[in-house]
Amino acid sequence: MRQLAGVDSAEPSVPAGLVFSKFESELQVRPDDIDMYQHVHSSRYLDYVLAARFDQMERCYGMAMGEFQKLGYGWVVAATQMHFRHPLLLGDRMIVRCWIEKFSLIGLRLQFEIDRKPDGKRSCDGWFDYVMVSVASGRPARIPEAIRQKYSI
Repeated sequence: MRQLAGVDSAEPSVPAGLVFSKFESELQVRPDDIDMYQHVHSSRYLDYVLAARFDQMERCYGMAMGEFQKLGYGWVVAATQMHFRHPLLLGDRMIVRCWIEKFSLIGLRLQFEIDRKPDGKRSCDGWFDYVMVSVASGRPARIPEAIRQKYSI
């Protein structure tokens, strides 16, 4: 599924009209994901999204995290919001669906959904704000146009 990217009007140098696809990765709950209440601990949902993104960057965008590092860049999480809907339990399989909502000059907002298989019940959804950083300085860096275009699929 494709949708038009949202672009902040305060950032006129960000190209409008980019289209972003939704990508899916399948993961399974591991024994070490379970908390004392016998369901997945809330912190593990962060791990699931990060694992899915790692997979999707290489498999779907054709640009693995190592490629960013070779270019001297990395991504860091600046903020996140998560809504917990239905718990995942030991052995459950899930689909982690991610898509870029919008770019800023130095980052992007990534939306996500985690749906339990096989019933499709939503376990969690929300967003991550990522900032691109220079590996050399550790400081935020403007996202090169070539990377924006690579993500517009």
